Amino acid sequence: MLTAIFAVLFYTATVVLVLGLAARVYLYARTPAPLRIPTTPAPTSRGGAALRVTGEVVAFRSLFRGEKLLWLLSWAFHVALLLVILRHLRYFLDPVPQWLVWIQPLGLYAAYVLAAALIGLWLRRLWIERVRHISTPSDHAALALLLAIGFTGLGLQHFQPTDIVAVKAFFIGLMQFDWQPLPTEPLLLLHLALVALLMMVFPFSKLLHAAGVFFSPTRNQPDNPRERRHTAPWARALEQEATHQPHE
Repeated sequence: MLTAIFAVLFYTATVVLVLGLAARVYLYARTPAPLRIPTTPAPTSRGGAALRVTGEVVAFRSLFRGEKLLWLLSWAFHVALLLVILRHLRYFLDPVPQWLVWIQPLGLYAAYVLAAALIGLWLRRLWIERVRHISTPSDHAALALLLAIGFTGLGLQHFQPTDIVAVKAFFIGLMQFDWQPLPTEPLLLLHLALVALLMMVFPFSKLLHAAGVFFSPTRNQPDNPRERRHTAPWARALEQEATHQPHE
């Protein structure tokens, strides 16, 4: 019964995540941005704009220029999160690639960095008045959810180890629609339930900036308003009317 509940939970979470993310990305892509509004100084070519977005995604360049502490905490969190996610790929791949075997220790150490960075980001929201003033309950809820996932994961590593072979069999079975028994340790069940919850709220929260950054017109637009001049339809109609009027 427990296996069936979590199987349905993860199927539902996956559908919500994929469809919700696809819908939001489609909305971003369909939103018109005809005016050139890049934050200057900006590159003047599409290739340069692509490199600029890459710099934002990889190095958080604008955040580094704005606030060093926030940059350090955010960058450390995102890099650690990437390593932790990669480490968990071992539960979905059989056989496990050698490169994934090599990064397993890095993924474990990254979990501590992840928790420390999240605590730092949360304390910043609580201590700095201007940040506390603009923080919403959803901001605190997202940090609490991520911290709970991190702490329960570390708890499984140190205080309540589980049968990782059985956990892998469960997730491989989900992908093959051949359900396998899930271990029943309470900490594991809590960890998995929190992960499923994160998957379901991700497309509808501020965490979606992971996809939205690619559609930010202040970052992805080249600074070429002269070469590619935008004219509103009403202004174009006035220009055409003035052009066709006879000269006295």
